[in-house]
Amino acid sequence: MTELFELFTYDFGIRALWASVMVGLMCGVLGCFIVLRNMALIGDALSHAVLPGVVVGFVIAGTGVMAIFTGAVVAGLIAAILITWIQHNAKTKSDAAIGIVFTAMFSIGVIAISKVSRKGGHLDLDHFLFGNVLGLSNADLYLTGFITVYVLLSVVVFYRYLFATTFQPIIAETMGISVKAVHYYLMLLLAFAIVVSLQSVGVILVVAMLITPASTALLLTNNLKKMLVISALVGVLASVSGLLVTNFYNTTPGPAMAIMATFFYLVAVFFAPEKGLVFRYWYKRQAKWKIQVEDTLKQSLKLQQGGRLSFPNLLERLEFGKVRLKEILRSLSRKGLVEYNTSNLVLTEAGAGNANKLVRAHRLWETYLVEQMGLNAEQIHEDAEKYEHILTEELLDEMDASLGFPKTDPHGSPIPRKGKFPENPLSTLSVGEVATIATDQIDDNLITKLWQLGLTPEKSFKMSNKNNGTLEIILENSTIKLPVELANKINIYREQD
Repeated sequence: MTELFELFTYDFGIRALWASVMVGLMCGVLGCFIVLRNMALIGDALSHAVLPGVVVGFVIAGTGVMAIFTGAVVAGLIAAILITWIQHNAKTKSDAAIGIVFTAMFSIGVIAISKVSRKGGHLDLDHFLFGNVLGLSNADLYLTGFITVYVLLSVVVFYRYLFATTFQPIIAETMGISVKAVHYYLMLLLAFAIVVSLQSVGVILVVAMLITPASTALLLTNNLKKMLVISALVGVLASVSGLLVTNFYNTTPGPAMAIMATFFYLVAVFFAPEKGLVFRYWYKRQAKWKIQVEDTLKQSLKLQQGGRLSFPNLLERLEFGKVRLKEILRSLSRKGLVEYNTSNLVLTEAGAGNANKLVRAHRLWETYLVEQMGLNAEQIHEDAEKYEHILTEELLDEMDASLGFPKTDPHGSPIPRKGKFPENPLSTLSVGEVATIATDQIDDNLITKLWQLGLTPEKSFKMSNKNNGTLEIILENSTIKLPVELANKINIYREQD
């Protein structure tokens, strides 16, 4: 452990640590907007396109920090403007425009370095390409700190504009936000971040620090604010751990940081709570198990109603093997849904109730497809087999009410009822129809509610309006408003107006 942290006992090691933390933080935050805007290629382009500016700054003012920084930023902005101009004015695809500009400017920079070297100047291309975080001066560190603070403050101050133009650029325009101005300002911040990161990770690997932490965060959350925090933390962890790897293996810092960023990304790829491969694999297994259990219950109900429920008959109806069926039946037996042993198989009352829920979902969906979607009865069975497993109780109740609580499906099979439902719900009345409250209601609480509203069995009423989940009825020249949920439970007798 002493050898691992030996680097940080030296001044240059402390400077490298601070610079790495700031670069990881800045690139992590800024990279979120680059990833969400699909601008990874532009980041790569700007990182290469700054080379001519570096050379010009070196020629004009030598190796001064501000001279090289200014030249690089100007070159980056020129590249951004050229890319945007070509995308908007020339008949060239966006990715092609990016490739044209950055390869041209990078080539100009390489040629310029060659000419400077032949004239006796010394500009190390390796440090530009791969970084030299261990060779940072105090001036480099101060500049990195200033730019980091500036970038982070810009993101905080203009967060609303960045958010709007990233996700809803058209709506942002209608709000009076200049999408183009925000785009160019983001390009300026990107140019700043790239230039101050050159010394740490180099022009080639700065893209990894911009893209990889943000991509990692995107696997872990869908909330932008959380994504910014996670990406910044991953960027810092990748930078610091990269320095530790550099010290331990005596290798180059820039590539080590990029590799560590990739390592954290791969961890997220496999183990992210919702999007990770392991989670998705487990979710698919659980979903498959759920479907097989529900299919077992439904087929058991059908066989039991026909007096033919047995293990061999059930196995014949299902698409999975004997071992899986035994496993499922044992699980159902522990839950009290079936009674199962080597010689006996019986669906319990609780099991029949669960199976009837599936049958209800299947037959309601078939009815909906025929009556609301206009499909033929022959076209609907396979679709209902699929959706019966995912339709929620709330959606089924809404569908049941919208269909008028049908008693049979398009094939003539009875639709199981959920709990107690009225024979003639008030919600099925049309505007203008007259009815009387029935004496038999589903429970005493509903009868009490009706008495409070003045809806007693001997009084007639008329449906006057249906709108936005509310029904209006006229009772003795007064209007009573009823929620649809309540009207679905009220049993009525229709009369002639």
